[in-house]
Amino acid sequence: MLRGRTRETRTIDTLLADARTGVSGALVLLGEPGIGKTALLDHAAAAGDLRVLRTTGIEAEAELPFASLHLMFRSALDHLDRIPERQAAALRGAFGLGPAGTGDRFLIGLAVLSLLAELAEDGPVLCLVDDVQWLDHASADALVIAARRLAGEGVAMLLAARAGFTAPGLTVLELAGLDEAASGEVLDSAARPLTEEFRRRILAESAGNPLALLELPKSGESQGELSLTSRLEEAFAHQVDGLSAAARVLLQVAAADATAESAIVLAAARVLGSAPEHLEEIGAAGLIRTADGSRLEFRHPLVRAAIWQRTPLARRLTIHHTLSQVLEGTADADRSAWHLAAATLTADEQVAGRLEETATRAHARSGYAAAAAAYERAAALSPSAGERARRLTLAAEATEFSGRFDRARALALGAGSPGAELTSRLIRVRACSDYGEGHLQGAHAMLSAGVDHLAATDPGSAAWLLLDAASMIWLDGDRDMAHRTAEQLDALEVPPGDDVVPVHQLCRWFVTLTLGRPTTELPPLAEVVERARAQAGPDRRGLLLIGGLGLADQDARTHQLALAATAAIRAEGRVGLLPQALTFMGHVEHARGRYADARAFAEEAVNIAADTGQPAWSRLATALLDQLAAVQGEPLDPATATPAALALLDLGQGRPEQALLGLESLVYGKARNRTPAMHLVPDLVEAALRSGRSARAAEPLARLESWAGMLRQRWADALVSRCRALLATTMAPDLGADAHFRAALDAHERPFDRARTELLYGEWLRRARQTGDAQEHLRAALETFEWLGARPWADRARTELGATGWSTQRNTGADRFAQLTPQERQIVNLAAQGLSNKDIAAHLFLSPRTVGQHLYKAFPKLGVTARAQLAELVLP
Repeated sequence: MLRGRTRETRTIDTLLADARTGVSGALVLLGEPGIGKTALLDHAAAAGDLRVLRTTGIEAEAELPFASLHLMFRSALDHLDRIPERQAAALRGAFGLGPAGTGDRFLIGLAVLSLLAELAEDGPVLCLVDDVQWLDHASADALVIAARRLAGEGVAMLLAARAGFTAPGLTVLELAGLDEAASGEVLDSAARPLTEEFRRRILAESAGNPLALLELPKSGESQGELSLTSRLEEAFAHQVDGLSAAARVLLQVAAADATAESAIVLAAARVLGSAPEHLEEIGAAGLIRTADGSRLEFRHPLVRAAIWQRTPLARRLTIHHTLSQVLEGTADADRSAWHLAAATLTADEQVAGRLEETATRAHARSGYAAAAAAYERAAALSPSAGERARRLTLAAEATEFSGRFDRARALALGAGSPGAELTSRLIRVRACSDYGEGHLQGAHAMLSAGVDHLAATDPGSAAWLLLDAASMIWLDGDRDMAHRTAEQLDALEVPPGDDVVPVHQLCRWFVTLTLGRPTTELPPLAEVVERARAQAGPDRRGLLLIGGLGLADQDARTHQLALAATAAIRAEGRVGLLPQALTFMGHVEHARGRYADARAFAEEAVNIAADTGQPAWSRLATALLDQLAAVQGEPLDPATATPAALALLDLGQGRPEQALLGLESLVYGKARNRTPAMHLVPDLVEAALRSGRSARAAEPLARLESWAGMLRQRWADALVSRCRALLATTMAPDLGADAHFRAALDAHERPFDRARTELLYGEWLRRARQTGDAQEHLRAALETFEWLGARPWADRARTELGATGWSTQRNTGADRFAQLTPQERQIVNLAAQGLSNKDIAAHLFLSPRTVGQHLYKAFPKLGVTARAQLAELVLP
């Protein structure tokens, strides 16, 4: 019976009830040791009508990747063939049941989601995880990723952890101590009769902790000067003291072995003088029990901690060495290596080598955190300074792959300066760590140092680092960064026939345009971009080359290449690259006027960036969402939205003065020379002229004209012509305005830009009393704005048309495609191509049942009743 936990059990019962109806959910139980987390998990498990999957984190097991996850799913491995092939292969590789794959931690988390969804086809599933804070990092990551994506599968997940564990995006229920009445009931139900004074002391010192109420009375005394956890450990240790010496040895071996497999523990204990009958002795004392017929399970983790802390150092070393020998030659070579390392206090190359083999296997299985721990320990045991530096470099790289950027940076710094090759790798780790945390200036500085280090001996690698440096200038726009990179590009001597020459030339084009330098000595940009794209693969740098560092037009060719790269990244399971790929795809679709697709890509990028710990890409994808919201007139939070989006919203909603201030701060701030700033100049010019401040439009327009003249792309030429037309309309007479408007319309290829020019042209024609021509352009603008969902701009066009005498009706948004959510749109599009729910789920990182639910909601919006009808639809 659980006393004093009515609120908590009600919450858990609701979670289970939802799972029975097909609604998934996850809950994190947080609290100090002994507060009742395990009891609440037991309460859930006792429900009886859900399939229960359960595992427990063990502190000493953190070095074994996916150990806890494997234990949890070992009874469900026969379902692996039913989930998407790549996910199944990733999970088999993670569990050591097949070849190590290239899938990252996110892919394995998605495989867990798919496996849970498959199991739930036979009825609701309950996942119970105790002591999550001690799970190996790989298992914890996979479970949390799956938990965040639970939706319509019929899965309930309960994660119990000590205070301090964080799982952003999951609901948390913090457990406090029991109230006085419940505490008294727990104490009286389990303890022998106590003196009133001792009873009061137990109630006061336990602070409502149920385990303390049950265990402290057994110690016969109260240790008030110790922490509650220490007092509990002392209470458990007091119970151990009454056992025979051989039984205590058996307990010590069980405490040392992370998995506590009875066969291994008994074999090692036998070497140290214990016998199987001593297992009965410690079982009778209630300290340990046999679980699943093969594992020894302590009554509480603090029992294990108490036993191990009271074990003398010499005995610990002997136990670890014995366990290593027992495990050697078995399938648990990694555990053997770790026990051997724990038994080793001085440098030993043989032991270090065995740990490095363990690290290599963990890395191949995407257990990056476990690999890093093994590499780091191997480095500490390395007699040679060179081997120590090499292994620390490997540890730093694995740690950076795992997303623990602070730790990766510290390891890289601790490796020192171990020669050219390792130093370059360590620089890359530090730069990627800075970049991963969104510190672009720090990352750029590290890359610049790497270029200096490589320029003379390996100019090709230096050129690739300069591509990374140039991309960070594009993101951050710092002028000093641009000058530094320009100097290094000018000084770098790349052999003429090297494949990296187009990359070097593209970077030179970028910084030249960024700094406003002459481009006369550079080959034509279009040729450079196309040759650079030939070097592009489906990776981080490849995406930069496809986009030409923001200089390539986002036309059909760019769209085709970006789609292919994104599809390859998805297919190969390199999910860590997807936030960048999806953000790029969002920008391409935004330029093409496919706003619903752009929003879907950007939202997916934000979600995956959050799961994979990439705040820089989350920020960039969110900026695109802000831009889309501004175009469509959705409210933005001034505290969080990007200044560019706020300015566009102000301009669209008729606040040109406010828009002008925001745009000038961007164009004339530290970003005044960066490429993205040039995209803001047309808005600035319009805001200046609409607010009656035409003088403030001249200088930025001159810079845009110069920049577009070097760029030589139609979309940029069209914007220049529009700005010239606007400026001409302020003169008397309107010198050349008509010709400039027509030139802009001839060059425009991007729908939103073209519609804005049609609107401005129509407004000017109406003022010039050319009503028929004005109506033609205003109708074209209105049609495009309504297709894009750009409500403020559509309202403005409709008002202008009304002023010409043309009657229009407001679009009520009845368009059936417009009613789809971005995710529904993605799913419908894929279903229309003939993909099954399982294929769509693998593509979009959802469960098949969630895909089915989205289609169920989409069908009535689209007016269809069968899946086959989707093939007849053409999404705009």
